[in-house]
Amino acid sequence: MARINIGYEWLDRLMPEGIGIPSSTIISGPGGTGKPLVGFAFVSSWLNAGGNVILVPLQYPSIEFTRETMEKLYGVKLGWYVKRVFFVNFNPSILSIEKGEKGVIKANLLKPKIWDNVISMAEGSFDKSELGTLVFSAAINLLLFSKTYRNIILEKLKEMIEKDKSRSYLFTVSTSAFKQKIQMLENAADNLMVTRMEKPMNLYFKILRVKNARFLGEEVLTPFSEKVLKGVKEITESQRKRIIPIVSQI
Repeated sequence: MARINIGYEWLDRLMPEGIGIPSSTIISGPGGTGKPLVGFAFVSSWLNAGGNVILVPLQYPSIEFTRETMEKLYGVKLGWYVKRVFFVNFNPSILSIEKGEKGVIKANLLKPKIWDNVISMAEGSFDKSELGTLVFSAAINLLLFSKTYRNIILEKLKEMIEKDKSRSYLFTVSTSAFKQKIQMLENAADNLMVTRMEKPMNLYFKILRVKNARFLGEEVLTPFSEKVLKGVKEITESQRKRIIPIVSQI
């Protein structure tokens, strides 16, 4: 199996052999523990190594916040990768998919088939890459608030990360709700990692499983500042308060 190192000292020390390509990774933990910030390290490394990325941060209102965060934390400008980045804005109020600016769409990701359509659309727009595609989705648990689609979308997500080896997946999930259902995704993933927060604003990270590779199981303090963590938390909490009531009615 081919492998990729993340390229950031604190992560490479924990994963000296990197992670497999393709593979699926879950980063889980209570809500508000900065999971996407760790996920963006993987995204940045994937792009720097020549891969294509489908960005599906369900709790971020626009691509601008993602652009600013990745540049601030990792020095990566998404504008460098115009033909290798595709952004999906979650909108549960629309029927299926609506196109926006180039490389940006809105999609109702509660419907399993829409995931297939989005990925196909994105990969059809990408330049060829030997590394392939990474699908990065943050706050995937938001989809489970839908009573109508909860079980079928859970099965779809589980199938993607467990059986689809044509691309790599990285999902961040909150364990603050639907913990048993989230555990199904954790068990299905090749690689499992967790975060937790300690007061005042200290984010800790630990690896529980990496498929076919050595790793260190120690917990480490991440390098993110209190200012960065507070800023991200404010944005994500605002978006969750907007999205959850809508999804809960579907």
